[in-house]
Amino acid sequence: MTAIHELAALGEPVLAVADPARRLLAVACADKYGKALRLGLFETGERARLLRRIKCEHHINALAFHPSSPLLAVGLGEYDGGYFFEGQLLLVGLYNNTRRSMFAHSWGRQVITAEWLDDTRLRMHLAPHDDDNDDDAHHEAHVVVLDRPDWTSALGRTIPDKHLQGPRIPFPRPVHDPSDARQLATRLLDPPVHRHNR
Repeated sequence: MTAIHELAALGEPVLAVADPARRLLAVACADKYGKALRLGLFETGERARLLRRIKCEHHINALAFHPSSPLLAVGLGEYDGGYFFEGQLLLVGLYNNTRRSMFAHSWGRQVITAEWLDDTRLRMHLAPHDDDNDDDAHHEAHVVVLDRPDWTSALGRTIPDKHLQGPRIPFPRPVHDPSDARQLATRLLDPPVHRHNR
């Protein structure tokens, strides 16, 4: 099965990010209900192939390759429809089968964005815990920067909620265009065949 067919089997691409230096592509894929719960990690180029298939417990909102370590940060979460914004920060090993949920609390927090600032610092926008008497909770977020000297050795379930209480700012929820994810995935996983003139 080709990489593009393996992608189709995962679902509809809704979010994709590439790491050209390592020739890798991460794609979040949605089911027929629009929930992006499946993540595909692909090798790109002429030998494009699916390396890993990961099922997530919450909707995938953010993907960020670490600038130097073999890690992918995956921001998960959604509103539960009645009260809480649940979610998790997932760290996925690029070349092994490791995956670590980093937030200690079982409900976690909805991770809206995740971005590596450098080798040690990860910046995230997190939804508030809940919207109880808080109408602004749906369009504001806490800005949190986590700093670890070595993220590859950081243990799972070790980030307590007290470390996720950064300043709260207005933050409209980003809207990802699925066509961007589809185009990037198609370009990297199904490159055109170059034929030489005889």
